[in-house]
Amino acid sequence: MTLNRQTIRLVILLGVIAICGIIGIQIYWMKKAFDLHEQQFRQSVMVSLRNVANTIAKSYNMSVIENPVEQLSSDYFVVNLRVPLEPGILEPLLIEEFKKKNLSTDFEYGIYNCDTDNIIYGGYVKESFEPYYVEGSNELPKTDKFLNYFGVRFPGKSSYITGKLDIWIISSLITLVFTVFFGYAMFVILRQKRLSEVQRDFINNMTHEFQTPISTIKIATDVLATDKITSQPERLKKYVDIIRSENNRLKNQVEAVLSTAKIGKGNIQINIQLQDLHALIWEVTESIRVELGEDFHLNLDAQKTSIKADKMHLMNIIRNLLDNACKYSGDHPEITLKTLNDDKYIYVAVEDKGIGIAKEHQAKIFDRFYRVPTGNVHNVKGFGLGLNYVKEMVRLHKWEIDVSSELGHGTTFVIKIPISE
Repeated sequence: MTLNRQTIRLVILLGVIAICGIIGIQIYWMKKAFDLHEQQFRQSVMVSLRNVANTIAKSYNMSVIENPVEQLSSDYFVVNLRVPLEPGILEPLLIEEFKKKNLSTDFEYGIYNCDTDNIIYGGYVKESFEPYYVEGSNELPKTDKFLNYFGVRFPGKSSYITGKLDIWIISSLITLVFTVFFGYAMFVILRQKRLSEVQRDFINNMTHEFQTPISTIKIATDVLATDKITSQPERLKKYVDIIRSENNRLKNQVEAVLSTAKIGKGNIQINIQLQDLHALIWEVTESIRVELGEDFHLNLDAQKTSIKADKMHLMNIIRNLLDNACKYSGDHPEITLKTLNDDKYIYVAVEDKGIGIAKEHQAKIFDRFYRVPTGNVHNVKGFGLGLNYVKEMVRLHKWEIDVSSELGHGTTFVIKIPISE
């Protein structure tokens, strides 16, 4: 079953909406789960610190405070002591209470000294509840809520809470994989759709191109099969020449398809030798100079013309560019082929004053089988292979090719070739 454009667009739209919905729900529940674990963390810390404060209060025969803990930030808590305290007493109490609540995350603590109005750094304890030496002294924030207090900060709080969301992280990864798979599937569908359209157009064009010479040959052979033709030698020669011409035309078309297949498989080889570019240009433009006459301009201004190239393929490159210029120049083509130099390169330019190429098509004209839409599939002959062949040959020679065009004002192809002494 062939999917039309509207169906594909609908599938993509529904898929994008579905994925956006799934991602939105995933983010919502991830946020809810994070907030829940953060609340649980806060409650566990508050209970643990309150128990530490009450234990200290009982050891000093003081009354228990109902709410001795204040949270100053998401990861920093201060606890009312009411009496000065040594770090050696506080650390074991903190470790014991955090173990009870299974708060296995790094924390650091400090005790406020009212004489110096500073928090004296107590120490840093790893998630394994082992003391850890920190180079330098971390400064904990002060508060004026209490006269004597200690502060506890959890630098790894976010990582600790995230570690509790393993199921949600796994589900998010699955969602991500699904999203990537969907994107890839849509890419494959669109690519296959485009290839299908290109191949269909190619088959239609190939059928049309082959039908013309086949029909001509059939007519010519029918004429040659008549008895009267033997008594008309000029007419006989004419139809023999027609058959030979159409046979060569078919041969060239088949070779174009086979050459493209070889390029696609990487089987094509080039025979690089020293060539004189201008001599090749004169040879390859002989027929077009006769055909177009004054409408063909040859401006060979380059002074250094020695290059390294495969002669046959270079001639085919120029021939294809000239053929392309003729096809898209209407009934009265005006074409210019020119060369020029700089210090290192020779530039070959083929210009026409034809219909031009729209901006949206210029990036695709070198693709295999691609033909610029002109309304009617068969109004310009060809398979969409010529420019692809040119591009691949330029690439194999390690040259560069550029195209500039304006719709309704013609097209210019420029090949940049290194000069060889």
